[in-house]
Amino acid sequence: MTKAKEKEMKVEIISKETIKPSSPTPNHLKDYKLSLLDQIAPPSYETLLLFYSFNGDDDRQHHHHISVYKANKLSLQLKQSLSETLTRFYPLAGRVKDNITIDCSDHGAVYVEAQVNCLLQDLLKQPNGDSVIQLVPIQLAEESKPGLLLFVQSSFFTCGGVAIGVCISHKIADAATVVTFIRSWAGAAAGDHRRVYYPSYNASSLFPPRDVTATAMLFLNPPFNMAMKEKCFTKRFVFYGPKIAALEAALSAPSTRGEAVTALIWKCAVNASRSNSGVSKLSILSRSVDIRKITVPPLPDNSVGNLVGYYASQKDESDIQLQGLVRELREGIQDFSKSYLQKLQREDALEAITESCKDAIAILISNDVDLYVCNSLCDVSLYDIDFGWGNPTWVTNISSNAPNHKNLVGLIDSSTGDGSIEAWVTLSEADMALFERDPDLLCYAATFDYPSVLKSYL
Repeated sequence: MTKAKEKEMKVEIISKETIKPSSPTPNHLKDYKLSLLDQIAPPSYETLLLFYSFNGDDDRQHHHHISVYKANKLSLQLKQSLSETLTRFYPLAGRVKDNITIDCSDHGAVYVEAQVNCLLQDLLKQPNGDSVIQLVPIQLAEESKPGLLLFVQSSFFTCGGVAIGVCISHKIADAATVVTFIRSWAGAAAGDHRRVYYPSYNASSLFPPRDVTATAMLFLNPPFNMAMKEKCFTKRFVFYGPKIAALEAALSAPSTRGEAVTALIWKCAVNASRSNSGVSKLSILSRSVDIRKITVPPLPDNSVGNLVGYYASQKDESDIQLQGLVRELREGIQDFSKSYLQKLQREDALEAITESCKDAIAILISNDVDLYVCNSLCDVSLYDIDFGWGNPTWVTNISSNAPNHKNLVGLIDSSTGDGSIEAWVTLSEADMALFERDPDLLCYAATFDYPSVLKSYL
């Protein structure tokens, strides 16, 4: 979207309501026990945003009639199927009672509808962070009463296209839980019961809740110096499949696509920070890990909860080489897989995790470190999520913390299906100015502003 169009796009909330489960939750399920991982989760939200377009809807001569008709039809379909889905995902319609229990008395999820005063294709030609974040109900989530868990926003474009934005509290969900929920909702909306998922609520039995004190929570979720103290900027970068293959070949070291792109972004962000500050600091990159995949035996994908951990890789900014960064990332996940689960399964799991955080926190709260946080949805199938209208045109995972926090990276596979990766990067305005002009980045990332989602523009 050109800068002129950026200013013109407006998202107007036209309705807000509470959607409750279509069937009451049985009494024996009213108190849902959180797992230890849910208890120590950061006070933030996991988000996902899906865009759906309809063939022929971009004809400007008749888009108004189509938009009104489809908005009414889709609205009813979405709300009815959401209500049905909440009977299976009943904790999402509950309220956090304390740091051990969710009250599942069918309070309901927050559902809002919005109108967008442009065509969907206008946004997808050149999507940017300021426009996209308006389609995720994160502001509503942050302004709502504490304890609410699920927020949904359906945004209807003048062409009849729709964007579905979902925010779920980390107190009950990680990225995998969000995907499972949306998949099941889509199956219900499409009337395809083969795609209706039944969640597994086994997290609290595997990782029982503990008495987490306020002091422990401070150690586990410290006030990192990532909050916006200066103006931040969020930008989307596209790494096309052949370019990533060339990057992996240049590394001359084993790596996944995500690791290669993460290492490159980390290197270029560090170079920008060092150039602006004039000093070399310790640089730490924290990455999320889906614990379902590393337990023995692995947990099912439909396991509900914040079943995620984080490991940190660090490098002195005076020695930032791609090969070394990839090696740090690989060794970090290997060490995490060996040690973290062992700590979680100990009787003194909380104490063990808290103790392991103390040294890291002492470093993080100093002013001599740059902390980066990377979350990835690479290799997660998302472009087959069909609400009955066909596959999504675009799926994206812009961070709910952007642009209020800096040094955030979100990775996701692109719609092209050729191994391409999209990255949302949030940096300080000064760092972004240097980052986006870094020669190493430009060798592998799209070099034009706001890369298009539409294949016809690639």
